[in-house]
Parts: sequence; structure tokens; C-alpha cells
Amino acid sequence: MAYPDGLLGADEHVVVHKHPHWKMLIVPVLVLFVVVGGGSYLAALAAPTDWHVPVWIGLAVLGAVLVVWFTLAPLVRWRTTHFVVTTHRLMVREGVFTRSGIDIPMSRINSVRFRHGLLDRILGCGTLVVESASDEPLEFDDIPQVERVHTLLYREVNDDPRDDWDYRAREGY
Repeated sequence: MAYPDGLLGADEHVVVHKHPHWKMLIVPVLVLFVVVGGGSYLAALAAPTDWHVPVWIGLAVLGAVLVVWFTLAPLVRWRTTHFVVTTHRLMVREGVFTRSGIDIPMSRINSVRFRHGLLDRILGCGTLVVESASDEPLEFDDIPQVERVHTLLYREVNDDPRDDWDYRAREGY
């Protein structure tokens, strides 16, 4: 899904638009399986009893609350979190009911680096660290293809045509 063009400046274009890596959905999906499996098991245990209907209703309500809280909410949070690099700025937007965001102009970014451990390298994600004119570096976790995003962001910050692969090929670099 493209970032809405109405939120961009007249000569601003999206370079990268990412949601957090899908690995942050592993635990919510496991919770879903445990709730459904555990609820089904407990419902089967209560089936031969005379009071099975109130137990089933209680299990269904408890299961629905757990699924909404621990599976649906993280899924919606993942879907509504955006990491966007444009030709003019770096934007991060997150939240469902209460939205928050940060915009960093490209001219204010001093350095960009990334890090990822073994599991992150296997899954193809990592943490992007952006140092700007602010006091502390900003860390963005679970960025998919973090090395590619790092390279693209670096190129946008430097905006040097010699970093362009086509230029390098034409000039014989």
C-alpha cells in the first residue's frame, strides 16, 4: 500500500514505505493458537457435565477477550505503523486511536547506521539508527530489509549523484 500522496509536499516522492517486519506477529499468532487450542480442550472437558453451556459461554468470552487483546490489537498496531523515507524527510507514524509520528528532514540527519543479530539476519530485518540534530539517536526496530533501507536513506541524505549506480557506470567507476 502506497503512502497517501496528499500528505506529501508538491515535489516530494516516496522512496521507501515499510511496515515493521512480520516477526513481531509471531507471538500474537502463537497466542491465537494457544487460546483456540486451550479453549477447545477445556470445552471438550466440560461437555459431559450438566453445566457445560455456561462454561462454554465463559470460555468463549474469555477467549474472545484474549484474542482481541493479544492477537488482533498487535495486528492492527503492525498494520498502522509506517516507516517512510521520502525525497525530503524520514517519517514514522504509529498508533490506532492515538496516532503519533516523527518527521526528520533529510538535511538534519547526520548519520545512518544499522545493526542486526543472527536471527534478524536470517529473517531479513534489523534496527535502523538515525542520528540527527537532536540529542539522542533514534532507533527504529524491526525494519525489513534494513541494509537496503540504510543504503537508500544514506543516498537520500547525501543526495550525491555520484552515488547513483547509473552515474557510476556511465563515468566508469
